[in-house]
Amino acid sequence: MKIGILSAGGDCPGINATIRGVGKSAILEYGMEVVGINNGFSGLLYNDYIELTEQKLSGILTLGGTILGTSREKPFKKSDTDLVEDKPNEIVQNYHDLGLSALVCIGGNGTQKTANLLSQRGLNVIGIPKTIDNDIYGTEQTFGFDSALTIATEAIDRLHTTANSHRRVMVIEIMGHHAGWLALYSGIASGGDVILIPEIPFDIKVVCKVLAQRAKKGKPYSIVVVAEGIQNPSKRSAASYISKEIMKRTGLETRETILGYIQRGGSPSATDRILSTQLGTYAAKLIHDNNFGQMVSVKDGAITHLPLEEVGGKLRLVPKDFPLIEQAKRIGTSFGDSL
Repeated sequence: MKIGILSAGGDCPGINATIRGVGKSAILEYGMEVVGINNGFSGLLYNDYIELTEQKLSGILTLGGTILGTSREKPFKKSDTDLVEDKPNEIVQNYHDLGLSALVCIGGNGTQKTANLLSQRGLNVIGIPKTIDNDIYGTEQTFGFDSALTIATEAIDRLHTTANSHRRVMVIEIMGHHAGWLALYSGIASGGDVILIPEIPFDIKVVCKVLAQRAKKGKPYSIVVVAEGIQNPSKRSAASYISKEIMKRTGLETRETILGYIQRGGSPSATDRILSTQLGTYAAKLIHDNNFGQMVSVKDGAITHLPLEEVGGKLRLVPKDFPLIEQAKRIGTSFGDSL
């Protein structure tokens, strides 16, 4: 068999480890030929690919980013600037011309949606979930999340010392457009006093009252962790909006920090290296078993799979009754929804 591997969407730690897991397992265990598709689905559009030998796959376990490159190309989305008239058919044709038996798509929600649509076009596709947001439906954890969590937690830890030294409120913005997993976990891990996530509607008056009460009790500083996708009526960033409101309503000196792409960069954590390897080798086995149209996933702590058609267009959000939220509230953490 000859298989193709691509990575699409945003970069994150663990992609190379996953490519290695798929490729090495396919070559050594099943005797498959492996090619790497460059720059996501763009590579399939323009026949941009490389041969992936065992030698080329060695030494990439610890590397951040992706040796194949990535792009935001969405072949099923029409654009006035499209150079290819019918992208889906072009991809299907190039897939067959390349002699592929299967295609492994490593990526987030959009990638899994595209993977499913290509599967419906008759291609043998396997999806592997990747995102620091941890919001892909059908899996309990995505690789990239643990690495980003470690980075975000360390950054907030460092801001504690500055906040304490200057007696300030520090507002830290964490990635997460729709899901607050990263803000929730990093906020709790770093001792955030207020955590604001998209899934829990908050009242800015409550947030300010909590911070004012802390100051009145003699607490020298406060840490506010916000997900970038929280309710925000302003045109500013989430951190800027919250920071300005706190200063205006309480008079407390407040500063903001946006961690941004720092959260997505660098070498994957040990946990993500292991998870990526598990997901990659499992994907190779699915191909060997001719079990296509599936996304590799984690359920009850075990590596398994589910149909791609069950994944596309859905998000895994933080439930309002998530136990960690209740536990955080018991130690005085505010989510801005009640005093």
